[in-house]
Amino acid sequence: MINDNSNPFDILLVEDEPADANLVKAALRENKVFCNLHHVLDGVEALAFLRRDEGFRDAPQPDMILLDLNMPRMNGREFLSAIKADAALQAIPVVVLTTSDVERDVAASYKLGAAGYITKPVDMEQFIDAIRQLGNYWFTLTRLPRKD
Repeated sequence: MINDNSNPFDILLVEDEPADANLVKAALRENKVFCNLHHVLDGVEALAFLRRDEGFRDAPQPDMILLDLNMPRMNGREFLSAIKADAALQAIPVVVLTTSDVERDVAASYKLGAAGYITKPVDMEQFIDAIRQLGNYWFTLTRLPRKD
């Protein structure tokens, strides 16, 4: 089990594809990552969640954001730019989790402030392993900033 702490981590998943969101949920469960997963469909909803706008008044500040790049309304690059420009939100680690392995997407994501970049494996076992490694790194090895 990842997270020996009695409080679960809060992860915000920004993903417009239901199948991919379900894969993330299944991988977190399979790896026994002790977390509350909050799912929104695009960058517009993600900003509303983070700013506790209408419909998200009780939303917690996430310990991490898992971000897809290719979404409608506000894509991942636009969202990353907006969150890193907001002093109240910029310390939240954002890990890009996307199908794109294009070098310009990787470079642009890091330039915009991404803390990590993972290309979604197509194979289910590899996907589960990628989430396990992500969980071990972020929730076991590293120290995250304390929530306000």
